[in-house]
Amino acid sequence: MMETEPQPERSLAEWITFGIASSILAVIISLVGYMWLNEKNQPPILAVNQKQVIREIDGKFYVPFEIVNTGSETAESVQIIAELKIADQLIETGEQQIDFLSDGEKEEGAFIFSQNPVQGKLTVRVASYKLP
Repeated sequence: MMETEPQPERSLAEWITFGIASSILAVIISLVGYMWLNEKNQPPILAVNQKQVIREIDGKFYVPFEIVNTGSETAESVQIIAELKIADQLIETGEQQIDFLSDGEKEEGAFIFSQNPVQGKLTVRVASYKLP
């Protein structure tokens, strides 16, 4: 017959370690669950804003802009178009291509025009993107 030795009582240090490890595991599981429940699953939402300062250098007009992805998915091949109309005629256009914008990411750039954008109506917009 085999004799089993009685299990020794756990020490205070073992109970404290077990409690800390259990607490950490519970926090991790709670955070994963919270993130899973609150995930937006929204497609890319792209907003482009023209910065207020237009600079003139050597007869060229630099129009800075910022684009932001507020959706929860990444956008690839984001195309931004700027159109300058003076007296209701399309005078100049510009195009920018941004490789990708992940969720919450911002990128900045500038369009360069030979005509002063203040003299007409400047439209800066997102033309297209694709999903990865």
